[in-house]
Order: sequence, then C-alpha cells, then structure tokens
Amino acid sequence: MKVLVIGGGGREHALCWILSRESGVDVVCAPGNPGIATVARCVPADVLNPQALIDLARTERADLTIVGPEAPLSAGVADAFAAAGLPIFGPTRAAAALEWSKGFAKAFMARHAVPTARFRTCESAAEAHACVAAGELGFPLVVKADGLAAGKGVVIAEDRQAADDAITAMMSDRRFGAAGDRVVLEEFLVGEEASYFVIADGTRGMPLGSAQDHKRIFDDDRGPNTGGMGAFAPTPRLSAAIEQRVLDEIVSPVLSGMAAEGAPFRGFLYVGLMLTADGPRVVEFNVRFGDPEAQVLLPCLGEPLSPLLLAAARGELPARRVTLGDGCAVGVVLASRGYPESSESGRVISGLAEAEATGALVFHAGTAAAGGRVVTSGGRVLTVVGRGDDYPQAIAQAYRAVSHIHFDGLQYRRDIGRKALGPAAPA
Repeated sequence: MKVLVIGGGGREHALCWILSRESGVDVVCAPGNPGIATVARCVPADVLNPQALIDLARTERADLTIVGPEAPLSAGVADAFAAAGLPIFGPTRAAAALEWSKGFAKAFMARHAVPTARFRTCESAAEAHACVAAGELGFPLVVKADGLAAGKGVVIAEDRQAADDAITAMMSDRRFGAAGDRVVLEEFLVGEEASYFVIADGTRGMPLGSAQDHKRIFDDDRGPNTGGMGAFAPTPRLSAAIEQRVLDEIVSPVLSGMAAEGAPFRGFLYVGLMLTADGPRVVEFNVRFGDPEAQVLLPCLGEPLSPLLLAAARGELPARRVTLGDGCAVGVVLASRGYPESSESGRVISGLAEAEATGALVFHAGTAAAGGRVVTSGGRVLTVVGRGDDYPQAIAQAYRAVSHIHFDGLQYRRDIGRKALGPAAPA
C-alpha cells in the first residue's frame, strides 16, 4: 500500500513515522522535511495547489492521500481529489469550515445544540468595540480572529482595554490578514482544557483518544498563545463518564449535523474542550490532527493506522474504538528565539542523534537541510517525545533528550506534563 502524506511539519513527521513502521506500507511525503526524509521519501509540492497534488498522487500511484495541515483542506484539496476519483483522507472545504471559520463553527453549534461558550460574531470593528463596551459577555473576554491564524489568533482579554486592543490588532491593523475580517467574542470558560480526537468517515466517528496541549509560551501558562509548546497523552482529566458525554453531546451531533447540512465530515476531527463544572464545552474544532498532539498520541496507538484511514476514506469505518497501547507520552516543543511573534532560521541544530539515543522520539517541524547540516526553519523547530509506563517516566525521558539538543536562540517550557501528575478526573 502506498500512502501520500501532504505537509512538512511535526504532525506529518509523526504520521510518516508511524505509517512507515507498518508492514507493507510505502510512505511518500510532500514536501516533507529533513526528519521526515529519514522515514519516508520526500518530494517537492505546492500544498495549496489541488491540481498539482492530484498530479503527484497519480504519478506516485498512491492508494491513499492523507492531508496533514489545515491550509490545503481550506483550499479544497479533498473536493478536487473526490472529483478526480482519488481516495483521500480529509474533509471537504465545506466541512473544513468548522476550523477555517470560527463564526461558522459557533453558529453551527448553536443550530445543533452543541455545548459551547456564549458568543457574538462581529462583522466590523465598530460592532466588536460596541459589544465590548456593553459588557454583554463579561470579563475576561476571549477575542478570536474568525479565520486561520496558525493557532495565534486568540487573545484572552482581562479587561475592556485589552479586548479593544485585540480587536484593533485583528480588524484594523490586519495583524492576521483576512483571518481578522470578522472576530468572534466569547465568554471566558473556567476549567481545564483537553483535546479529544476521532477518525470520521462521514457518518461514524471512531474514538482515537485524548491529549492535553500547552498553548502559552512560558511555564505556568503565562505569556501569549502559540501553536502549542508541548502536549501529553492521554489526559487523566477525561474520565470514562466525561468521554461518553463528549461522544454523545458533541461528536455525534456534529457528525450528524454536518451530514444533514450536506457537508459530511471525513477525516480527523479534533475537539478542543474546556472541562467546566457544568460538563464539557467546545472551545474550538480543528479538522485535522493537532500539532503537537499528534506527536504524543500516535506513539500510543496499539494497532496499524493505515487500514483505519483507508476505511474512513471509503466511508467504511467499523463501529469500535481505536486500540491504544499501554503507557503514555509527553512531548516538549523546542522553539526559535522570538516565537510566537517572530522566528529565526538558519541556526545549526546539534545533538539530534544523542537525543534519539536516549530512546526518545524527535519529530521535526521547522527544520531544513543546509550544507550537510540540519538548521532551524520556523518558529516551532522540534517536538521531543518521551514515553513511559507512567508520566514521571515519560517526562524524565523527554527532558533528558531535550538536554542534548542545542541551537542558538533555543527556548522551551520546562513544565510540560506537570498537569498530568495531579489527581485524575473522578470516574
């Protein structure tokens, strides 16, 4: 079986890594990165050009194409593949609106009674400032750019001034370009965040597992939001009872609602949750595997992934859960100086082999090859994943491996996984 993976980040490295370990699976990645090149054949590609990707899939005679990042999905690559009669795992552009338009996602949840925060979608800066002035959603207030902003278009505003500043940056100063044409204002939910994943085939969702991300740049959840500075899987905060509520109250109505609206969802469905005192509430949806959650969840799988994704692409998922192995995983993101506001490229990375020799996994995200060396090429550079029978073991392995890696401007959080050491959720 030949699988074509679209993308070149840490999530795609994790996907290529696990697929390459499966018997009889040949993996090609477009465009890939130096880390992916150690487990798959990498070929150049414009991931935002659906026809170019179709031509590549045909040239490679791929039995299945898997789309990693959100941008190609919002560009309609799944629609183009379907029209060409080529199997692809990923939602159509209409279904992907759950991620590329936060306003659509909130309105969809309101239509289908999916539990989420109270909100207001604003079409202009004047409307948004007026809503803030009225205080109708209280403070703190969550301000979100409507469109795709690489995980950075969310501000938790403690007061009116901070909210007005965020609105101005998004809508007037165009900090995120067209993503800020609209903003969504939300009430601030109190609780602990968790991520839940399912593999969907258009009608059925197969539970894949849970993880917990760390969005803020600094330890103890301080500083601005990022695309994710680390994660652990599974999360002990999601009891069996809460998980069943997520499936019944969120996953099921989302899949049935998308199908009823003519946009059946096929792909990875990422449910970003806030576990409140009143039960799980949706913070956001992603229409692809999370990053860095994929890097910690995929190593926990207890069965081959490729047959499940092929079955989902065909609309033939079995009615069961994905089998997970024992143990847990903790992933620490190593970022460039200046991230998330800026990043540096071209810094030589050392210690990769020594880090892997500890038994940890090192997934490449923002790396490139230059002069026979691996160098930085982006904000989030690597995800270092430790595994163990329990969280102390996994945390220790991850940070032991991190200690071997060096590049100029290296920054990372030193508390990844600490939340997993607290009491688990009640059964």
